[in-house]
Amino acid sequence: MASYDYPFNERIRTLLRVEDLFAKVLHNVEAGHEVHHHCALLTLLQILDVVDRAELKLDLLQELDRQKTVMLMLKGNPAIAPKKLDGILDDINSAAEALRSETTKLGQTLRANEWLMSIKQRAGIPGGVCEFDVPSYHYWLGLGEARRREDFKTWLTPLLPMHSAIGIILHILRGSGATTKLVADNGAYQQMLGGAKPAQMLRIEVADDLTCFPEVSANKYAINIRFNSLDSTQKPQKCDADVKFSLTLCNL
Repeated sequence: MASYDYPFNERIRTLLRVEDLFAKVLHNVEAGHEVHHHCALLTLLQILDVVDRAELKLDLLQELDRQKTVMLMLKGNPAIAPKKLDGILDDINSAAEALRSETTKLGQTLRANEWLMSIKQRAGIPGGVCEFDVPSYHYWLGLGEARRREDFKTWLTPLLPMHSAIGIILHILRGSGATTKLVADNGAYQQMLGGAKPAQMLRIEVADDLTCFPEVSANKYAINIRFNSLDSTQKPQKCDADVKFSLTLCNL
């Protein structure tokens, strides 16, 4: 099943962005080729821009502590598997401890690296990290995969507690809420929202062979979903067929 996440607030939007960027960094680091490592480094520098815009560390710690309180209240509930609950609590405790042990601001070790910051500055210019612009960067790319991997390990290690905490919080968020199977008549679906605890994110799942995709506009009052397809020039076109999909309203 193909899935689409749509955040309802800036807090969840930031977590999803960091998750997406981190996944691309790790994939390209693992791939190993110097072109992949070039992409990994530029994406890593984008993570700095995202975490700079929010008090992310404090927000993550507060959410982990809140989830720990919620999970502890579930102890003894016969409907909850004790081993699974204990495993989640262990993950939360480990992530919170690792975050607290990192005393500097998220990404500060990277910001203190003048060479990385010079590349970040040049990366804002189209083609700005060509070999004639930053010869030291071209030299680094040619040092070999083993050396580059070692440098990435150094740069990524201080960010791993953040990555772990975000993974735990989004895992809990995605697992919350009841999933409903629905049909978008003529490719469109609308639902009014209510309740004392508004959703923070919605998840849409569709069959892998579906030839269209959802576009969502939503707020705390209503959800509007429109399924579109792409024509030969990749221009979105309204899908007029009935579309089966699953919808989950998620809340921490």
